[in-house]
Amino acid sequence: MSILSSILGQVSESATVENLAAKVGLSPEQVEQAVAALGKAHFAESDTVTTAAEHTGLPQDKLNEIVAHIGGEGALGRFASMLTQDGEAGSILGSFSKMI
Repeated sequence: MSILSSILGQVSESATVENLAAKVGLSPEQVEQAVAALGKAHFAESDTVTTAAEHTGLPQDKLNEIVAHIGGEGALGRFASMLTQDGEAGSILGSFSKMI
């Protein structure tokens, strides 16, 4: 289980990278990229989904589906906070922020 799946499981009982990928029609790699981008973009002053879409190239409708499956903006906020607190997950965000 990836660190992202582990943290997602703490926010939403059924959310794992693999489950989200199957539900939204993306590969697990794309979902990991999307989740990391959404977590990072959540702290930006701009719209979370728009910012994540601009940096990943993934469609906004797919990112909105992921946010909905995670549990909405509130759950995304908790997820983003957990990402920044977890050392390994923080490195995932750090790697993503270099792309931005």
